[in-house]
Amino acid sequence: MHEASDHPGWKRGFWSLMATQFQTAFSDNALKNLVILLVLGSAMPVEQRNTYVALAGGLFAAPFILFSMLGGWLADRFSKAAVMRAVKQAEVGIMLFAAAALAFESVWLQLTAVFLMGCHSAIFAPSKYGILPELLPHDRLSWGNGIFELLTFLGIIFGIAASGFLAEAFAGRQEMSGLLLAALAVLGWACSRGITPVPAANPSCIPRINPVTDLWARLRLMRMDRDLWRASWGNAGFFFVAALVQMNLVIHAQDVLALSKAQNAYLTLSLALGIGFGSVTAGYASRGRIEYRLVPAGAVGLALCAVPLGLAGVGLTGFVVSLVGLGFFAGLFIVPIAAVLQHRPAPEDKGAVQGAANVLSFVGILGAAGVQWLASGWLGLTSGELFWACGAAALATGAYAAISRGRFIEAEPR
Repeated sequence: MHEASDHPGWKRGFWSLMATQFQTAFSDNALKNLVILLVLGSAMPVEQRNTYVALAGGLFAAPFILFSMLGGWLADRFSKAAVMRAVKQAEVGIMLFAAAALAFESVWLQLTAVFLMGCHSAIFAPSKYGILPELLPHDRLSWGNGIFELLTFLGIIFGIAASGFLAEAFAGRQEMSGLLLAALAVLGWACSRGITPVPAANPSCIPRINPVTDLWARLRLMRMDRDLWRASWGNAGFFFVAALVQMNLVIHAQDVLALSKAQNAYLTLSLALGIGFGSVTAGYASRGRIEYRLVPAGAVGLALCAVPLGLAGVGLTGFVVSLVGLGFFAGLFIVPIAAVLQHRPAPEDKGAVQGAANVLSFVGILGAAGVQWLASGWLGLTSGELFWACGAAALATGAYAAISRGRFIEAEPR
């Protein structure tokens, strides 16, 4: 095991990655949530509005199913730092397209921009997760994951908050929002240039064109490692619950709590803030190890905090406190799972494993979009009842990810 002092250059590359990831999370969520808020503020019928909200989530998730394995191959075949720089360059063009879509006030063009940002993030994700073990000393991996998740969710916080501000400040001239996001994409590309140019992990890796056969082959290999397999599905379950909570929260805030667009965004901010601080707590509590016992504790906390969210007549203060608690326990849940996914694969397979894990995660997110549509339409569930369903799903996911270990032991880094 290497000490931090053995890697004198890791800090600059690590913090450049953190800045790049913060901007990515901010811009992803600012654009997606801005489109959702514009849809919610339109005069379209409620059923059509809810369909578009679910569609925005589904279109952002679909590229992760289609292109994550390509992103995994790129992360193994080339330097992960070089891949991230190229993807950040592409983001500038995507945001300029988004500016045009907002200027034309076309919902379908705006949804296309959301889809393109999903493509950007799908290819970006395997490199950003896979490079962490290459940048950090082994005993700082859980700490690094905690910081990574904190800055990710701080980016989500400010991105969602910014979407509410942009929706109101630039009413009637939303192309300004797109131009601001394009300028931020340029800044993100500049930050990505500071990421340590690590060598390609597997330069002889053959191209993997078919995402289905590549995913199937990768899943078969992952299945042989019990911890890696369970962590992959635990990660997918987490993103299913997180996406369903986020989509349901936007609708609940408007229809039940009667909040404005800006207040709606700030409510989601409370959830993301809890996740960020829960992630940092998990990183420091791990003490240089992968502390798997945090997974069941996080799952139980998620389920308990979901109960007040669905109660009729709960006050806004109680609702916000429960949201922060929900986010906090979500952070405890995801950090050890993310560390297992990064640490257990062989160095030459880390990108491919991250790609496969991303596919599973966004199958979960796409499933959440489908559940949101079915629950609010055919099943007739209220948004409060959907929060209870989220709590039950979190409890089941935590049990699946943790109980298979026999004992709640601490997983040693390999």
